[in-house]
Amino acid sequence: MEGGAVGALRGRQQIVRVRRQYNQWVADQTLEDYALRFTADKARRWSSFRVGNTALGAISFLACEAIGGTITLTFGFTNAMLAILAVGILIFMTSLPIGYYAAKSGVDMDLLTRGAGFGYIGSTITSLIYASFTFILFAVEATITSQALVMVLGIPIAFAHLVSALMVLPIAALGIRIISKVQLWTQPVWLILQVAPLAYLLLSGDTVFHGWTSFAGLGGTHPGFDLLSFGMASTISQSF
Repeated sequence: MEGGAVGALRGRQQIVRVRRQYNQWVADQTLEDYALRFTADKARRWSSFRVGNTALGAISFLACEAIGGTITLTFGFTNAMLAILAVGILIFMTSLPIGYYAAKSGVDMDLLTRGAGFGYIGSTITSLIYASFTFILFAVEATITSQALVMVLGIPIAFAHLVSALMVLPIAALGIRIISKVQLWTQPVWLILQVAPLAYLLLSGDTVFHGWTSFAGLGGTHPGFDLLSFGMASTISQSF
């Protein structure tokens, strides 16, 4: 009996402290991430603040401001604003039923694509496409950040790219919770920077405000609504 017990103890795998910490880290990440599996009932908690905070985080990409500014400079204020409004309504109407049933049933886009007939392979390809899009978007964000560092600090663009790429790693490595905390801490600054230009336009008088709303593009060829320009601006907006 004793020999069998000793043999069983010796046969057990010894888990060192480093491996135990790794297992805890992996388990914590798995519990946080419901991107590819059914969302547990205990995780379906929400509040108006949490929903609002998530929505603000989803529109805080620097690429959004860059694309909006580009189509305004290219197609004029009227075409750009109408295109952004039309695309916003289209995205809202499309995502409303998806978001409703996903939240109600606790499923995500991966499970929805399987239920829609894409199958396991099609769902995996969909996730791969989404991941590739995320990488491209983050690369665009890093490029914008690098240009800002060059303008403010006057450092070489290669070094700015390196800083933009490496500064995200410590935050991303700690998981979704830390990213959410960083977003919550920096959100007031982001909101102030978003509102400041609009407040400046409103407080600068009717001449400046009218100049903004009547802006016809850098070429001055889009003073009002133009169907072709509206369509091109809408196409660019839908890509993001």
